[in-house]
Amino acid sequence: MKIAIVTDSTAYIPKHVREELNIYMIPLNVILGNESYQEEVEITAEDFYEKVRGQEELPKTSQPAIGKFVELFEELGKGYDAVICIHLSSGISGTYQTATTAGQMVEGIDVYTYDSEISCEVQGFYAREGAKMASEGKSPEEIIARFNEMKKTIEAYFVVDDLHHLQRGGRLNGAQAFLGSLLQVKPVLYFRDKVIIPFEKIRTRKKALKRIVEIFDEQASKGVPVEAVIIHANREEEAKEWERELKEIYPHVEFRIGYFGPVIGTHLGEGSLGLGWYTK
Repeated sequence: MKIAIVTDSTAYIPKHVREELNIYMIPLNVILGNESYQEEVEITAEDFYEKVRGQEELPKTSQPAIGKFVELFEELGKGYDAVICIHLSSGISGTYQTATTAGQMVEGIDVYTYDSEISCEVQGFYAREGAKMASEGKSPEEIIARFNEMKKTIEAYFVVDDLHHLQRGGRLNGAQAFLGSLLQVKPVLYFRDKVIIPFEKIRTRKKALKRIVEIFDEQASKGVPVEAVIIHANREEEAKEWERELKEIYPHVEFRIGYFGPVIGTHLGEGSLGLGWYTK
């Protein structure tokens, strides 16, 4: 059985890696003023942050049209028997539901959709693993089972510079009771039950990042194989410095650097920094 692996643009897997691993990508859209851009296709993360810097109006985002999914699945049906489609958390976007509906509309190919319950390069962990298993001839059921095992150890924590983006975009959940006080600190945020919620209130960015490392250490210090990604919103040098520090402490961990692209960057804002990982 020949299986295609698809993910959406919010996995932010670099184009050369997608091509190398044969991963297909469907883009979400970011809307700046009257212009709509397909992220990772028509606008880069760097261009996005430059365009929105200083603007009072928050950009908007939108999921792919269902027709785009149908078109992609029908095209893949010419060369594949099945497709596994991995998407950002259904708690913050309707992309997963749209892909699922589109999969029921096409014939000639079996479509399996998977809710990563997360986003960015942590979502990309699934796509990379799925591509590897598909190349080894594994079945869709085996790949989905592996995803479910991965999900048990996948974690991601991040700190944002300005919570107003999440507040105004409606992506920050479970925090309304003390949102006012949160705006004065640098809270550590994470995904739980498919949505973004505060983990802890921290007074400074430095302490917030230190707290994330403490959480990471609970898994990484066991010496088991761990894959991790540092994710930044236009703070590449800070991400690289953090990577250097972490590599010294955890030489057995496989680190890479990812980024918050336009769609996720719209909701987190420039300057955000995070760390995601799973036990391999």
